[in-house]
Amino acid sequence: MHFTEYDTRLAAYAAIVDEQDRLLLTLSNGEGRYAPEWTMPGGGVEFEEQVEEAVVREVFEETGFHVEVGPLLLVDSWGRTAVENDGERGFKAVRVVHLALITGGTLGTTEQGGSTDEASWFPLAEVERLERTSLVDVVVGALRGGPPE
Repeated sequence: MHFTEYDTRLAAYAAIVDEQDRLLLTLSNGEGRYAPEWTMPGGGVEFEEQVEEAVVREVFEETGFHVEVGPLLLVDSWGRTAVENDGERGFKAVRVVHLALITGGTLGTTEQGGSTDEASWFPLAEVERLERTSLVDVVVGALRGGPPE
């Protein structure tokens, strides 16, 4: 499919692991279109933003934490054809994930009326038991130094 035949969404996320080997995740409410799932803190990059600025903004909105953006962990993409997208244009999400370090704040979403209902820490060893997005699997695989499980 040619790039003019689908819409692209650039999104920026943070992979934050604490000293207890826990991963910070956010609960996406699905906005009435999908079942709620745990995902990485982050989201869409605004037109005027750099990716790193979006990471900082999105993490604060969804988790209540201020972060320092670290090295790039991975870039991943996912998409749907027009047929898979109920006849609408095709769609491709380009997901940029940086490691990040918490520098302040308090756990709790600050987002009002958005797609995030909650933020919580989960031991890396238990993440596979959650209802989660594919991005979580990709990130956990990268954190463990291999492909997603």
